Amino acid sequence: MKNINLFTLILLSVIISCTSSHNNTKIKFIGETQGTYYAITYFASDTLIAQVQVDSLLADFDMIASIWEPNSLVSKINRNETDEANNLHFEEMFNISQKISAETEGSFDITVGPLVNAWGFGFKNKQDLTKEMVDSIMQFVGYRNVRLENGKIIKDHPNIQIDLNAIAPGYAVDILGKYFESKGIKVYLIDIGGEIITKGLKPNGEKWIVGIEKPSEEATSGRILKAKVKVADIGLTTSGNYRKFYIKDGVKYSHTINPHTGYPVTHCLLSATVFASNAAFADGYATAFMVMGLEKTKLFLEKNKNLGAYLIYTDEAGNLRTFTTPDVEKMLNEL
Repeated sequence: MKNINLFTLILLSVIISCTSSHNNTKIKFIGETQGTYYAITYFASDTLIAQVQVDSLLADFDMIASIWEPNSLVSKINRNETDEANNLHFEEMFNISQKISAETEGSFDITVGPLVNAWGFGFKNKQDLTKEMVDSIMQFVGYRNVRLENGKIIKDHPNIQIDLNAIAPGYAVDILGKYFESKGIKVYLIDIGGEIITKGLKPNGEKWIVGIEKPSEEATSGRILKAKVKVADIGLTTSGNYRKFYIKDGVKYSHTINPHTGYPVTHCLLSATVFASNAAFADGYATAFMVMGLEKTKLFLEKNKNLGAYLIYTDEAGNLRTFTTPDVEKMLNEL
């Protein structure tokens, strides 16, 4: 759940704006979900979907995927109160996660949650970790140690935990997108905490414009855009290490934990914006790239042309640099 504070100044109000253009009405509203914001804009002949319907869908989704909700399906699975996972959304998220894990050689891993908590980036207090403590947690980390068979979750050890946070916001965006289309809405932008799906062109024929933030060393600094992209019919997500971190004894600890080592990543890649067919895949791969680092990510993108990316990193001199895949470069305007 990324970019949590992006719209905190406007979360206290609900904005509904309607402007007619060629018999199209622009409807926009903003709210809160999953510990972050959501912002939705769509064009239709009338208000076909109200905010209360969106809130209801998101509340239902929390009861499936939120580790912050004690009665959610994933929380019950983590407490070993059930192994029944015969829920369409849970199964799809699990299968997408395992696919990304396999393709990235475990850089994306839904069992990494206990390490995230231990390092102080989850819902538990930070521990003063020793190598022995990290090793003790690592025995329960590994995407191959949990499987979904015939609607049941099978763990190799009961202490294994499933954390869908790195894909759930993107998947929730896709759920809303499908719901909008089921209501006949063909032009929309849905954003949950920086996980975005866009559909169609605006009534004036223009694409949607989405900003990409410039990384900052200060977690509380103001937000400045590094680039803008013009997009349509695509999912995109930005994952970064520049907002959620802490410094202890002069060492910077980022919230991205490497499932292979058990430690926060320390490479030069500051943020990865990924463009994919849907928001769930963009969300998962963006997280994986932040684990893989710059060079491994560039090699991966060279072999996987179905993904686009805009990577922001620092060179050896500490200067901000970018890497852009050719398809993204065509729709990018750096600021």
